[in-house]
Amino acid sequence: MFTLVLLKELQQLFPSIPLVAEEDSTFLKSFNPDDNSGNVLIESISSAVTDKVNNNGSPLTHDDVLRAIDRGGKDAVSFDANPATYWVLDPIDGTKGFLKGDDALYVVGLALVVNGKVVVGVMGCPNWTNGTTANKKEESVDPCTGHGILMVSHVGCGTWSRHLSPEIGQFTTALDVWKRCFVDGCSVVHSARFCIPDSQTWNMIPLSLLFGSTTDESDPKDEHKIILQYACCGSLCKYIMVASGRASVFFSKARVNTQIKSWDHAVGVICVQEAGGQISDWSGKPLDLAADLTGRRIIYPWGGVLVTNGALHDKLVELISSDYK
Repeated sequence: MFTLVLLKELQQLFPSIPLVAEEDSTFLKSFNPDDNSGNVLIESISSAVTDKVNNNGSPLTHDDVLRAIDRGGKDAVSFDANPATYWVLDPIDGTKGFLKGDDALYVVGLALVVNGKVVVGVMGCPNWTNGTTANKKEESVDPCTGHGILMVSHVGCGTWSRHLSPEIGQFTTALDVWKRCFVDGCSVVHSARFCIPDSQTWNMIPLSLLFGSTTDESDPKDEHKIILQYACCGSLCKYIMVASGRASVFFSKARVNTQIKSWDHAVGVICVQEAGGQISDWSGKPLDLAADLTGRRIIYPWGGVLVTNGALHDKLVELISSDYK
């Protein structure tokens, strides 16, 4: 519901800025016209959004809400080779975890891209806690106590975060404090904390040729093993981990017949960069958000995506280039 409200607010506040997003209203419109369940669902969604959005005194119609959702659809806007300004939205990164209804780290992510560069980013992860993939000896990396995290970043202004109160969606005076985020300072590969997508395994990563086995932080450090952390859900929660200093590196391999979508990475890029980290493809080149000239929906990183704390970046690119062909 928050995402629907956000879509409508973006439409009202920034009507001239196009939106690139993962979802449109196709599913809602696909119900059989003779089956009233579709109308009931649309009515329910429209009513909920209307209660939260200021529409300048005019009542919101079903079509208003559907048009707001469709702003990010693949056929809503067509770009060209010229530089562009547009929003990139992932309404739920980590959909499978979200649908399970557990404590999966799904994320809502929004980024503003100007001339191929991300300049503003906001991520919200409602299920983030102090114990999220954390070493209990390093609680200081967490901005403050609480449940859920909101992370914001602006080019040249750093990355900042604050926690939501235990009552989701509510802020209290004690928790209404922004803290600046920084990546960790690890510069030794075998001491770094790695994370990878849930759908991939360590043996898919080039470093597995050098570090064949993995361990976790509860075991003594071993220069022949990699410290691998697990965080369920999509890519954006891994970006939060690196930006907040909970992980040193996030590896994601490009896979045959699988497209890498811009909304899975755009907002994470600025949050990690402004926290002191570095992002590239496996060859060391920056991610090209304009590679998909007409849609700005797909990126084509060579090998995959490499997200680091910066100190490890060049070394990892060197190791990858020597092992990955």
